[in-house]
Formats: sequence, C-alpha cells, structure tokens
Amino acid sequence: MTPTREVIETLFEGAPRFVDRLTELGTQTWVELFEQAEWIALTMPEDEQIELLDAHPRIGADPATVSALSYGEQGYDRDSGTIALQHRLDRLNDDYEAHHGFRFVVFVNGRSRAEIADVIEQHVDADRSSEKTRALRDVVAIARGRLARMREEQQR
Repeated sequence: MTPTREVIETLFEGAPRFVDRLTELGTQTWVELFEQAEWIALTMPEDEQIELLDAHPRIGADPATVSALSYGEQGYDRDSGTIALQHRLDRLNDDYEAHHGFRFVVFVNGRSRAEIADVIEQHVDADRSSEKTRALRDVVAIARGRLARMREEQQR
C-alpha cells in the first residue's frame, strides 16, 4: 500500500487543508509521510491545526456519525457504556472545547470509553499550547495505528 490521497484522507479523517499540504509533498514511503505529517501538523497555521483536530469525532459521539475506524477505536463495538458515562463524556467534551477552543483528540490505543473519560478529565485544565501540541501529535499516532491495522487486515 502506497501513500495515496484516498488512504491519507482515511487516516486523517479528511481535514482538507492538512491533506492537501501532505499530498502535495508526494512522499514515496509511509515513514517519510508520517515524519512530514507531524512537522506539517505542528507548523501550519492555527486555524488549520484546529481544522485537523476538529476533523476527528468527539469521544462518545453518536456512533452513527463516526467513521468505521473511529467506531472501532472508540470501543463502540465492545463497550456500550452507560447513560451516566455518556453524560460524563458529553460534559467533559463541552468543558474541554470551551477551555481550549478545539476538540479533544487522543490516541485511544485500546482503552475503554470510561478510561478515556478519565484521560479527558486530566486534560481539561491543561495549558492550551501544550495541549494543542499533544493533540496534534496524537492525530499522527492515530493515523499510524490505523495504517498498521489496515495492513494487518490486508494480510489476512
């Protein structure tokens, strides 16, 4: 599998201006692409950074509104949670977005929705600049994880 625009869009939830910047480079390998992706994410204008972060669905978003990749990553297929957990996620997302001005993004990496709620809570009052940098790096980590899963599925 080579870095095509279609695959890049899937890995990064669309984010049109970011995807444009990344595909314009014409990288030939995934290693090169991810190195460039992190550099672009961290150095592009802030409105484009926020667009990239906000392209990702909210943790706990309505399952019908998330991509197939996000559906599995957020645990909808294995962790239905409770109404109380959903209310907590909604409140934490609202608080985070009000404080930082962008969506909470984290490399879920197999954690349950309840564990992720605890993670959001730890980041709600974090320094905005540090938090934005962490979230942008996690966007790239998410994309790397997605590519690894896509490759595994191709080999089956």
